[in-house]
Order: sequence, then C-alpha cells, then structure tokens
Amino acid sequence: MRSIVADLNSASTAELVEAMAAIAGELTQRAAPESAAVCMELTETLATVTDQAEFTMAGMIGVVDRVGEMKRWGLPSTQAWLRCHLGMREGRAKERIAMARQLPRLPQVGKRMAVGELSFGYAATIADAVGRLNDVDCGVAEEILLGAADDGLSAGKVARLAAKIHDVIAERDGSEECPEGAVRGYERSWVTASRSLDGGCYVKGWLNPEDAAIWAGTLGPLAKPAGTDDRRDLSERTAAALSAVLAGGHKATKVTVVVDLETLKGGDAPARLLDGTAVPAAQARRIALAAGVSPLILGAGNVPLYLGHAVRFASPGQRRVLETLYPSCAVQGCEVPGFLCEVDHVDGWALGDSPTDIDKLTLCCGWHNRWKHANPDQMQIRQADGRYVYRALPPGNVRKIRPKEPEWLDRSGDPWRQSA
Repeated sequence: MRSIVADLNSASTAELVEAMAAIAGELTQRAAPESAAVCMELTETLATVTDQAEFTMAGMIGVVDRVGEMKRWGLPSTQAWLRCHLGMREGRAKERIAMARQLPRLPQVGKRMAVGELSFGYAATIADAVGRLNDVDCGVAEEILLGAADDGLSAGKVARLAAKIHDVIAERDGSEECPEGAVRGYERSWVTASRSLDGGCYVKGWLNPEDAAIWAGTLGPLAKPAGTDDRRDLSERTAAALSAVLAGGHKATKVTVVVDLETLKGGDAPARLLDGTAVPAAQARRIALAAGVSPLILGAGNVPLYLGHAVRFASPGQRRVLETLYPSCAVQGCEVPGFLCEVDHVDGWALGDSPTDIDKLTLCCGWHNRWKHANPDQMQIRQADGRYVYRALPPGNVRKIRPKEPEWLDRSGDPWRQSA
C-alpha cells in the first residue's frame, strides 16, 4: 500500500502524471467489488476520468505533432509514434491525431471534455466531422453537433448528421458538381491533382477498362498487406505502391518464390513467398515449370551481385535478393513492405565506404533512408542471421526516463520499492 499526498496547485504537470500513474497501478491490484451496482457506478466514474485524461493527452499529442518532435526519434509521422511507441492500432491513432489537431478549433468541445461533461466518443466524432470545414462553418457545426449529443443522439447518429452538414455546405457553395467522367465521357482515362497548402495534393480520376486492368495488374500485387502486422488500410497501401512505381522501384509485376534446389528435384520441403506464406512443394514445382527458374546467387555467378564502387544503383538481381531477405524496412518497428522500400548502402555510398555489393546493401523505406543519412549518430546498425538490423536511437540530448518522483509522493510502504 502506498500513500499519495498532492498539492494540486503547486504540483507540475509531470508530477501529476506520475501521481495518476501510481494510482492506476494501485487500481490494477484491486479486485472488482462484488456488487454489480457498485461496479456499474464506478465504471461510469472511471470512464469520465479517462475521457478527461484523453483531453489532456490530446493537448500533448498536439504539441508533438505541431513541433515534429517524433522525427528526432527516427519516426516519420505522429501516427508512427502512436503506433510504435504507444502500441495504438491504426484507427485509434488516427482518432487521437484528429482530436489533437481540431481541439483548438472546438472551444466548447474542449471545455466540456475538460470538466467531464462530454465523452471522448462524441468529441472524436465532432473532431473528425470538422476536419475539412473552414473556421466559420466549424463553429456552426460544433454548435449543431453538440446540441445533437445533448439531445441523446448516439455518436453514430451524430456522425450521420455531420455528413448531412457537409452535403448542405457543398450545395451552398456550389461545390457539388457533376462528376468529371460524365462531362469528359468514359472512353478516355483522366486524372486531376489539386495541391493543398501543406504541399500534398488530392488526386481523382477515371480509368477506362484497359487502363484499369493495367492499374490492377501492377498495383494490386504491390498493395497487398505485408503480413499480419501491416495495419495500413487498402487505400494507404495502394498509395505506397503507386509512389514506388512512379519512383522507378518496380519495372514489372513479378512473383518471387523462395525454394530449395532439393524441392525442385522432388523433395517435400515447402517453398515460401516473400511475406513468409508457405507454398507446398508440388505447387512450387508447378510454378517453376510454368515460369522458369531464376537462381539468386549470393556471390559472383549468374546474377551480378558484387558491383563495387563503379556502379551507384543496385542491379535488378540484387534487389530481388534483398526483397527475399527483407520482408520489411530494416529499421525496427517500421512496417513498410520490403518491395516498397529503397535499396540502402549500409555505410553510405556517397562517402566511398560502401560498395554496391550485396553484403553492403539493405532495404529502407524512403523516409528512414533519408533520416539515416541525415542523422547517422542516431542509427544503430548490427547484423543478425545474415541481415542488417537498424535501430533508431533517441536524440543525444534527450534521455527517455521516468520523471523524478515528487517529494509529496510517499512510497515508503511499497514492498517493490523496499526490495529495489
């Protein structure tokens, strides 16, 4: 049993967070009360406290997102930080980011969350609804949606009301136009891109049946999930596949099957795809008979894998070997599939220390490839099982440790503390 005495007026934010962590840790050691009525009441109180904590966390996430602090830690985005360091699933991470970015535009939502009068579910629904509204429309929508929540509408119905608000605004502004396909006709393909203020762009278009077949045949295989841990949705995977194709990383669609020579000769050992999926031996032999065999030689031979300093870019044969060795980016925690990554010279080709040889190459996603060479002191490199493993280190002037315990936090009765 530990006792906590806190002066709420003088305690710092870090001290209050530490006190909450201590209380939460103590709660986990307590059994639920036997009375179901008491459990129901306490659960509702705890849910309100959790929603208030979500409000505080949104403010902190907003600071990290606005400053870009996660990039100093080797993480390409706020979403990657929430996913890798906080263990959030993709949907939950997006919800927290939307909340953090929109709360400054939603004063009434923030005020009511802070005092426990509005649940996170309603607040997240409203934050998502106003993301693409201007400030004037955002204020009107906030008032309407909060009123709907006060009237007892569920969060799902509030979301549907928000969609109707978007329709009304589109009709008012005349932005609800006839689809471009109806104007242009559907015989020829077309694509338009409109720039946003942050440098990105919205893309829309139409592909005729012939071009649609090329799209599906090229991007379809590349947009498949990289494995069970790939949390990206189909639209995100398709965008990554399109970027890789446009960057020249893929010249043609192909399927790589890793198979032992003994299996091809009639053995029973299964082959595997690059994502680890097992392929029965008989099926692997049928694939080899239909498509031919391209051996991947780890050394001089049929495929030129040792190119030295004379050649800057990896050969197609080298890339196929690397895609076989690396199912995803070499950086720990990065889930970008290997076939969407760039070939990276481990020691930096520009410095002349790393020739374009197979034992000096690995695969890195585009963001981590640039981050590695811009922050060489923060990238730890080691070899394991014939592969390179990268680990992004914290910035040199930051130590990720627990904050100093406040003087008013008494843990003298904590048996874990005494035994330390």
